[in-house]
Amino acid sequence: MAEMETLGKIKHRNLVPLLGYCKVGEERLLVYEYMPFGSLEEVLADVLTWEERKKIARGAAKGLCFLHHNCIPHIIHRDMKSSNVLLDKEMEARVSDFGMARLISALDTHLSVSTLAGTPGYVPPEYYQSFRCTAKGDVYSLGVVLLELVTGKRPTDKEDFGDTNLVGWVKMMVRQGKQIEVIDPDLLPTQVRGSKDNHDHQQQQEEEEDEEKEAGEEVKEMVRYLEITLQCVDDFPSKRPNMLQVVAMLRELNITS
Repeated sequence: MAEMETLGKIKHRNLVPLLGYCKVGEERLLVYEYMPFGSLEEVLADVLTWEERKKIARGAAKGLCFLHHNCIPHIIHRDMKSSNVLLDKEMEARVSDFGMARLISALDTHLSVSTLAGTPGYVPPEYYQSFRCTAKGDVYSLGVVLLELVTGKRPTDKEDFGDTNLVGWVKMMVRQGKQIEVIDPDLLPTQVRGSKDNHDHQQQQEEEEDEEKEAGEEVKEMVRYLEITLQCVDDFPSKRPNMLQVVAMLRELNITS
């Protein structure tokens, strides 16, 4: 329970506070602070704006980054998924559920485990071969969460993906140059059509041009976001960015928007 002792002392804006824990035999109970908006998995069923999705992505990334780079010893989460990203009253993302978390020395590259941790659709491919958990494995799992945010799809939906999964489907679509078709239709702006009351034709035309330009920039930003997520879910762990780099890329995306 060393992990729980450590996590109980950690305070960060993007981590759900662990208030207490107990263990009886093989049963473990973790007590967290209540998050009024529930989990990301639940709110993805609603229509979230692009700004809201970016905010959630940044928050989840910051929380995981803190575990990887600011905690001593470092912490590998091992079960990053949308149901473990909770939302507080300000819709700020907070990483939760540390039941599978493990401490790792800054000098170690991995931890060898006897059983496979994680949830289907989020587990990095190398875990099935090596049973070694790494920080880059967490990066992959977060990448799947980021893909959920931009596509609006669940990681393992046979109706959408057949024999593959969300990651495989997105990679296939991008190879075919269909990046826009990957993006959640609810996020894609529509062109302004029809007349507007109390506007002359010239003013209406100027407003339409401005809105179309703004919409085009937003779509470009979504494509750039998609590129970041694909780096996170690269098949090769060594090619994935670390969490400091992920946070920096998402921050830059927000600055340039």
